[in-house]
Amino acid sequence: MKHPDSRVTIHMVASLDGFIARKDGRVDWLETADEFVSGETMDPGFVETFLKTIDCYVMGSRTYETALRFDVDGFGWPYGDKPTFVLTSREQSRIRETVEFYSGDLARFVNERLRPAFRSIWFVGGGFVAGECLRLGLADEIRYSILPVLIGEGIRFFENFEADIPLHLAEVKAYKSGMVDVRYEVRADRTT
Repeated sequence: MKHPDSRVTIHMVASLDGFIARKDGRVDWLETADEFVSGETMDPGFVETFLKTIDCYVMGSRTYETALRFDVDGFGWPYGDKPTFVLTSREQSRIRETVEFYSGDLARFVNERLRPAFRSIWFVGGGFVAGECLRLGLADEIRYSILPVLIGEGIRFFENFEADIPLHLAEVKAYKSGMVDVRYEVRADRTT
């Protein structure tokens, strides 16, 4: 049974040319030094309030390993105390009580485990996981944060699809940092 108002969101931060990481997995380009005077300010209070609306996170093993590096490097664990589900078939170190590993049928996991328990479900990485979520028709929306940088090559936000996935532009925001957030709703009129 689906939570009456559950929503699956795919969120990714990417370069303007569509890469979420360099080929070796590094994300050193995430810190950019642009300024867009007309943009909105992303103050800490806004971010904190917004993050409280997310009930759980879902990610692949490489995104999990990147988050672990952020924590070790002193940036902290980016997902707070929210339940975090890591999709992996590899052995991983569980360093937090809020982290759970899953290997199996993704549609069953989302529809039978996550949707009944959580209202706001965020898929936060990586490209393969986001693609599978879309291919299986599990996503309700895509939030794409585009940074003002071109990196030329790397790991793409999405991998190839067998069919078109129609979207509806729902919101666009530009920030003083030069980042642009785009929110698309996944339309129901998909071709297979």
